[in-house]
Amino acid sequence: MTYPECLSYMYQHLPMFHRIGNIAFNKGLQNIQSLSAALGNPHHTFKSVHIAGTNGKGSSSNMLAAVLQQAGYKTGLYTSPHLKDFTERIKINGQDVPQDYVVAFVEKHQGLFAQIKPSFFEMTVALAFQYFADEKVDIAIIEVGLGGRLDSTNIITPLVSLITNISLDHQSLLGNDLPTIAAEKAGIIKPGVPVVVSKTQPEVVSVFQNKAELSRSTLLFADQQYTTTYLNQDLKHQFFRVTTNNQVIFEKLRLDLMGNYQQYNLPGVLATLDFLKILGFSLDESTISNGLAQVQKLTGFKGRWQILQEKPLTICDTGHNIDGIRQVIQQLNAIPTRQVHFVFGVVQDKDISEILKILPPQYHYYFCQAQIPRAMPVDELVKLAAEAGLKGESFSTVKEAVAIAKKNAVEDEIVFIGGSTFVVAEIEEL
Repeated sequence: MTYPECLSYMYQHLPMFHRIGNIAFNKGLQNIQSLSAALGNPHHTFKSVHIAGTNGKGSSSNMLAAVLQQAGYKTGLYTSPHLKDFTERIKINGQDVPQDYVVAFVEKHQGLFAQIKPSFFEMTVALAFQYFADEKVDIAIIEVGLGGRLDSTNIITPLVSLITNISLDHQSLLGNDLPTIAAEKAGIIKPGVPVVVSKTQPEVVSVFQNKAELSRSTLLFADQQYTTTYLNQDLKHQFFRVTTNNQVIFEKLRLDLMGNYQQYNLPGVLATLDFLKILGFSLDESTISNGLAQVQKLTGFKGRWQILQEKPLTICDTGHNIDGIRQVIQQLNAIPTRQVHFVFGVVQDKDISEILKILPPQYHYYFCQAQIPRAMPVDELVKLAAEAGLKGESFSTVKEAVAIAKKNAVEDEIVFIGGSTFVVAEIEEL
C-alpha cells in the first residue's frame, strides 16, 4: 500500500466528519475503547494534557506544545482537522508523523478496522496514541475533536485539563445554548485532575463548578489569575503585558500568533503551565517567553490570522463560527484600509444566518466553494448572502476566488480568506 492508497482507503472506508458531516460522528466511546484495548491501551503509557473548547483549543494546544518543546521535552501534539496533509494531525516536536508509519499502522490493522468499524476520527486517535507510545514522548498535548464528553480523545486521564472559550457551534450535535454546550466540554473533567477554564463566561460558570465539585477536581478560571494587556504588534509578533495579583510577570511577552483573540487564550495556557510546574515540569519564564515567541516555527501551526503577503496585505483565518467570525471582523475593522476583499466559503450543515448578519456590507465578497462534500454550493451561498445585503462575485473554487481578489486589490487594501477551515486549507501558499 502506498501513502496515497492508504489515504484513499481511510477516506472511503472510515466515515469522516469533516468531509461528510454529522453522520460520521459516533456518539459513544465503545469503538475507541475497543481499538485501544486491541492495541494494548497505548494511552496509558504517556503523560498528557487534554484541551476542549469551541474557539481557541487549537491555538492553546500549539502554544503549550511550543513551550514544552522549548523546555526540552519530547512533546506529542494531536490536533484536527488538518489543512494540507493528514500527517499534520499527529506531531512530535513539530515534526509530522511519517507517512510510512501511517501506512504500516493501517495495513497492520485493516482486519481490526473491519471488525470494529471505527470512524475516521476514532482510527486517527488510536493511531496518534500508538505513535506517541511507540516514540516514548515525555508528554502529549491532546486536542478534543468535537465536544468532549463523547469525543474519542476522552479515554485519557491527563495531568491537567484545559477548556477554552465556549460559543455556539455544532448545535445539532452539542446543544442549542451555551450551558448545554459547556456541559459537553466539561465532560473531559476527570476525577481529581485539575481543570483550567481560560475565560470566565457568566452563562456557564456554574456548569464547570458543578462538574469540578462532583469530580473533586481543582478548578481555576485563568482570567481571574492572569491579566493580559495588549501593547502593540508588528507583522510577525504581538506584544502583551501579563500580570497576576498586581505583579508584572511578563513586561512585554512576544507571541507569534497574530489574532487579537489570542489574549483570551494566553491566561489558560499560562495557568496550565503553572499546574505542570507543580507536577515537576521545568518551565521557567525565559522558556515560556521563548516558546510563545516562536509557536509557528516550533509546531508548524498554520491558519490562525496568518499573514500570507504584505502588499496587498493578505490574511487567512480558520474562524468559522459566530464568535470566531466576530473576532475576525473586529480585527479587520481596526486596520486602516480603503477596502477589504473577503474570500468567503462555508459548509452546508451549519446555520450561517447569524454570521451573515455581522459581515460588513461595505466589504467586497468573493464567494466560493471548497472541494469537499460538506461545502455549501456557491450558488446557495450567494443567494443567502444577497438576502443579508452582501454583494460580490461567485467562484466555483477557492483558488480562483483568491486569484481574482488579489488581482483586484491594490497595495493599501486587504485580502482576507476565511469562513471555513476548508477554504483556508485550499490556499496554495499554505
